[in-house]
Amino acid sequence: MGSFGKFIKTEREKKGWSQTEFGALIKINTPAISGIENDRKSFSVAKLELLAKLFKLDYNTVKDFYFADKFAKEAYQYNCTEKVHALAENQSKYLRNKNVKQGKIKF
Repeated sequence: MGSFGKFIKTEREKKGWSQTEFGALIKINTPAISGIENDRKSFSVAKLELLAKLFKLDYNTVKDFYFADKFAKEAYQYNCTEKVHALAENQSKYLRNKNVKQGKIKF
């Protein structure tokens, strides 16, 4: 699997859209689309839902890929060990469990 930018390029090309056409649909100029697809610019998290709709893909799948790519790039940039992935997964589970509301116990 490639980067999130490569994912966007692949999906755009599947639709037969030029960068200009795609940019008009998602409200991003053509040079920015080029930068995103070539991993020189980041894609806005605020546009993920629109991106999923345009590509007719599940929003959560697109969002997960976006954040996985972002995390992997930062971990690589800071030369983290492979252990960071397991630690991040554990931290994510901790945060989910921490925010679960406990129900009332009936006796």
